[in-house]
Amino acid sequence: MKAVWNGVVIAQSDDVVEVEGNIYFPMDAVSPDLLETSDTITRCVWKGEARYFTLVVNGERLKDAVWYYPQPSPEASDIAGRIAFWKGVEVS
Repeated sequence: MKAVWNGVVIAQSDDVVEVEGNIYFPMDAVSPDLLETSDTITRCVWKGEARYFTLVVNGERLKDAVWYYPQPSPEASDIAGRIAFWKGVEVS
């Protein structure tokens, strides 16, 4: 699987987990240079607290396009240490 934004592959891995239609990549599948920490926090009833990154590719920013669960609930332990994309990031 790979994640692409603006024609640039931002993540690629065979080790992915699908939860609720979202593909979670290992955190190390994404270069930290592409991620800018965001203050955004949301909460999922069963997965826990989600944190976000803004994606930065070739000088363009896509706010909160990347999310992860730093301490997912026990029911969502499969996504620990993983990252997912949305807001126009194509995952295939």
